[in-house]
Amino acid sequence: MNLAERRVHSDTIFEGKIIKVTKDQAELPDGSLASREVVNHPGGVCVLALDEDSNVTLVKQFRYPIQQLLLELPAGKLEYGEEHGPAAVRELSEETGLEASEWTYLGYMLSSPGFCTEKIHMYLARGLTRKKQHLDEGEFLDVLAVPFEELIRQVMDGTITDGKTVTAALKTKVLLGL
Repeated sequence: MNLAERRVHSDTIFEGKIIKVTKDQAELPDGSLASREVVNHPGGVCVLALDEDSNVTLVKQFRYPIQQLLLELPAGKLEYGEEHGPAAVRELSEETGLEASEWTYLGYMLSSPGFCTEKIHMYLARGLTRKKQHLDEGEFLDVLAVPFEELIRQVMDGTITDGKTVTAALKTKVLLGL
């Protein structure tokens, strides 16, 4: 059965610095029409930086939409058309001051595909060297290191709920057999 929906019409409702919201008319597989609201997002990257002692570098930052402090992997937004590999290198350096000599692509995750186009590319970074952190203007966060096993424990007990962090941590656990 063909399950695809085809965009018939799209109106831009909002266009901001990061997202664009559209209200679309979609033709369903049976030929009927349905309304779809879509948040268009350029995507992002996140990096699980694992040192030689099996510690992971995390950032703690306040996330305004949910009004909470979250513990998560270093991450950042892509610019439209930007390649995700160089963006991962940039975000790790900016947020933590770390550089890595070994990069492994872990794939991507869709943050909420029912309404949003955001695709987050995940990387494992090893062979770490500490340089100087250089945060973006208006970016405030704390950097801390936790043992990889502790990260997995917090993912599994629900302490860490950020989707990209959960996904990258579990993919790394399986990949490395930790």
